Amino acid sequence: MEEIEGDRWPDPPAGATRLTATVHAVRRRPVSALGPEDLRLLIQQNIGLPHLLPRAVDVLRADPLVEGDLYEGDLLSTVLTRDHAAWAGAPQAARALRLIVAAMDDVPPDLQGEVDDFLALSARLARL
Repeated sequence: MEEIEGDRWPDPPAGATRLTATVHAVRRRPVSALGPEDLRLLIQQNIGLPHLLPRAVDVLRADPLVEGDLYEGDLLSTVLTRDHAAWAGAPQAARALRLIVAAMDDVPPDLQGEVDDFLALSARLARL
């Protein structure tokens, strides 16, 4: 992310939380080397969304319920819950994700609300 955005963050401050230290470290990796948990973590923190949402959608295309470190479908949940502005900046990824979730046969009950909300959001985006 640092190379793509041209913004090198300093090392995390002494005594930084584990989350802060991890985000700093993961942000320094090449986007192509980011796994589901790395993507989930950065996207949850709203870091690099124009670059990471399309990459996450590619991962979800292969396995919509891929698991990071939390639970089955955690990357999908994180991606689905980004706000309107994030998806407006990545319209192709939004269209691709809409197709992915619309084709899912068995959406876990705890993700159904997020899927429904995203489908409504993406329908509004499509009309713009």
